[in-house]
Amino acid sequence: MADRLSVPLSVLDLCPVPTGESVGEALRRSVDLARHCERWGFLRYWVAEHHSMPGIASTAPAVLAGQLAAATSAIRVGSGGVMLPNHAPLTVAEQFGTLEAMYPGRIDLGIGRAPGTDRATAQVLRRNAGGWPTAQFPAALAELRGYFTSPPAAPDGVQGPVRAIPAEGNKPTVWLLGSTGVSAELAGLLGLPFAFAYHFSAANARPALALYRQVFRPSEVLAQPYCLISVYVLCADDAPAARWRHGSSRLSALRQRTGHPSTLPSPEEAAAYPYSAAEQDVIAEVTASHVVGDPGTVVGELSRLVADTGADEVMVTASTFTHADRLASYELLARAAGCVERVEAEPAR
Repeated sequence: MADRLSVPLSVLDLCPVPTGESVGEALRRSVDLARHCERWGFLRYWVAEHHSMPGIASTAPAVLAGQLAAATSAIRVGSGGVMLPNHAPLTVAEQFGTLEAMYPGRIDLGIGRAPGTDRATAQVLRRNAGGWPTAQFPAALAELRGYFTSPPAAPDGVQGPVRAIPAEGNKPTVWLLGSTGVSAELAGLLGLPFAFAYHFSAANARPALALYRQVFRPSEVLAQPYCLISVYVLCADDAPAARWRHGSSRLSALRQRTGHPSTLPSPEEAAAYPYSAAEQDVIAEVTASHVVGDPGTVVGELSRLVADTGADEVMVTASTFTHADRLASYELLARAAGCVERVEAEPAR
């Protein structure tokens, strides 16, 4: 057995929708998975914001995070992340201020710069052709963070500033998300924790995290840099079973990359698909960073990744056709990494 993982484990859930299942079933199974992950010792459970993708049910992270928090008692929940260009900062502050007020000390607000969707859907979300340029992101982020602090009293007879009442005094932990050095640098300059999307931008991980640490300025939030990497991980009792279940994600990734997104196919459908050489090359490129195998192999690979990047935390994401296989993947990983043992050793809450 490989050494235990030296950093905490967390979960990023896209709420996959298998072929033949409803969105409602997919969402309820994500809530069930969160309950299990809490018992297995995962630190946090984030949900994504993706739009117009048949195989992904996670489009409204604030709504879903509320359901997750209500169904659990201790695990941190939040967004991985809210795509700020799609929203008014005031609305995001109100939503996550409400969550923090209801579940104090458990809410994470991960913020991203991308739209999380295609150009046409982004235009509908933003209600105009161009939206606001990414150069405005730092100002929008500052506006958002400002709503969590109480404004100064206005002079008599003078209208005070716009206030996000649920947010004032109810500040979640704000993270910046990214896959390049742009968000990494901003997170460092602001003294915020940073989450790097290794699962789709592995090559940028080391330079982005190095830049984050290089420019980091201590803040009231963090005295030292803190970063996590999100990694696609699929674990099974043995490597052949893991590779078989991984076929669903491989075919799904091919369809997404070639402009034909679908619900999550079964491993049988993936095995029967007549892949061309060019399609096999696409899959190899898209899934090169995926960690797939038996528990010892997976934990060993994650340990090497932590050593290579210096990550303070690993956030894992996986899609399997059956709920039972996804539960098994996370439980096997948690036990191999030592998370379950740490939870069982803690005093009862």
